[in-house]
Amino acid sequence: MSVYTKTGDQGTTGLLTGERIAKNSCRVEAYGSVDEINSALGLARALCSKAFVKEKIKELQKLNMMLMADLASIAPKAYITEAHVHELEKSIDDLEAKLPPLTAFITAGDSAGGAALDFARTVTRRAERRTLELAASEQINKNVLLVLNRLSDLCFVLMRTEEL
Repeated sequence: MSVYTKTGDQGTTGLLTGERIAKNSCRVEAYGSVDEINSALGLARALCSKAFVKEKIKELQKLNMMLMADLASIAPKAYITEAHVHELEKSIDDLEAKLPPLTAFITAGDSAGGAALDFARTVTRRAERRTLELAASEQINKNVLLVLNRLSDLCFVLMRTEEL
């Protein structure tokens, strides 16, 4: 099978649920931004030195695929659930309990992995904004926005963990 299909040559793309929509639609912008998170996380995983941070990032990349599936579907089926939100919150709480309290703003960059995680955090914030834009005009799974918000927080905590 060829990498190119020519089905998008006229400026449309197919959703997971079969509909064709414009490549510049809010929906494609939202799941495209989530796809960028996956690339940023992949870079972070390649650059991080702590094995458990790398493992957590790999888990997040798998979760991201479900986020994209949710956003690339116009269907009642939800891939992202409340359980995913709670799982991210637990990860944040567990990691934060091991870190010194924040007393000032911090700047990432003491390590390549930490800097990449901070980049992933900002890409996630952008994806959240794009998804909010989509939610203003179309119905989406509310858990997607919650997961994006927690994911950016987890990237921040992972960055702090990596840079310790």
